[in-house]
Amino acid sequence: MEYLMAAPVASVIFAITILTSILAFSNDNLYANMILHPYSVYRKQRVYTVITSGLIHNDWMHLIFNMFSYYFFAFRLETLMGHWQFGLLYIASLILSDLPTVYKHKNDDWYHSLGASGAVSAVIFGGIMYSPLDKMYILPLPFGIPAVLFGVIYLVYCNYASKYSREY
Repeated sequence: MEYLMAAPVASVIFAITILTSILAFSNDNLYANMILHPYSVYRKQRVYTVITSGLIHNDWMHLIFNMFSYYFFAFRLETLMGHWQFGLLYIASLILSDLPTVYKHKNDDWYHSLGASGAVSAVIFGGIMYSPLDKMYILPLPFGIPAVLFGVIYLVYCNYASKYSREY
């Protein structure tokens, strides 16, 4: 309840993303309607998926990794930068991170994309800007790692996951 009071925007985004992803895991129609299809978006169809694709994830591991990363930074970042500023950062990053994908795959009818990694990256690096050396304790590591190192690990993971994810 403390998070909800101190960081209501981050809390709502967190809850909606988890709930929507879980629902989409078992509902193929919902999943298909929310996933980003750059071919359609470029032709001014299904433009809403630039946002909705950030509310669903490929699988449990994708969801858990993104939401743990979000959790580590979002609630504190919102208290530091303000509620509407945090919301603007998240939504703008979600949209802006999909634009290169839309442009790159505008003629690939088979290509689909999903996940909140672009917006979560903005949250992570926004948090790092405020406190780059804050220690993060992640099981099973018996020691804390600096936030800036976590940011690098997150980018490496995102790059790996985007190259080796299955096609939709």
